[in-house]
Amino acid sequence: MNFDFNLIIQSFPLLLMGAGVTVQITALSVSFGLLIGMFVGMARLSVVWPVKVLAAVYVDFIRGTPLLVQIFLIYFALPIVVGQRIDPFIAAITACSINSGAYVAEIFRAGIQSIDKGQMEAGRSLGMTWAQTMQYIILPQAFKRIIPPLGNEFIAMLKDSSLVSVIGFEELTRRGQLIIARTYGSFEIWMSVAFIYLLMTLTISRLVDYLERRYKIDDKH
Repeated sequence: MNFDFNLIIQSFPLLLMGAGVTVQITALSVSFGLLIGMFVGMARLSVVWPVKVLAAVYVDFIRGTPLLVQIFLIYFALPIVVGQRIDPFIAAITACSINSGAYVAEIFRAGIQSIDKGQMEAGRSLGMTWAQTMQYIILPQAFKRIIPPLGNEFIAMLKDSSLVSVIGFEELTRRGQLIIARTYGSFEIWMSVAFIYLLMTLTISRLVDYLERRYKIDDKH
């Protein structure tokens, strides 16, 4: 079998454009997922029973169903209900954000529960409300502890974002498919796609390692 390096060189700019779209989808999805996850994670710890149950139902449903099915629900099923077509980009970001939010919620919940209960009691004894204690005392400490799992979630979403190619959105995987359909260079293109994904995940892993070292918590203090 002949390995066509020229095909890789010619296709690389297009694949890099697709990689840029992949990073954009991932960054937006995880950013929205952080907001969703933070509130849902705190709702999971709420003493208000309906709030706690609704948060648990959301997390269990999203974590218990494949992201691909969630994308189909947003892009194909939801327009039937609302009577209006949804843009592929909006559908991709919405599905990935909702999916990420469920996993981030559990990360936040675990992070908050890892903080000594005395911290909350100390904040309340100083006259701070529950919300103020969470904002100024609990969450800053919890955030430092959840940096590694948040990094893992970013990497997982980076790879899972390839699923949005099924609705025709041209991220990295879809760009690879289109190039292969035109050139029939399956081996060269898929190896290139795999290399770009590997490069992105390694970069994120190194960044997470740096942040973890920078904000490392010394439990003795």
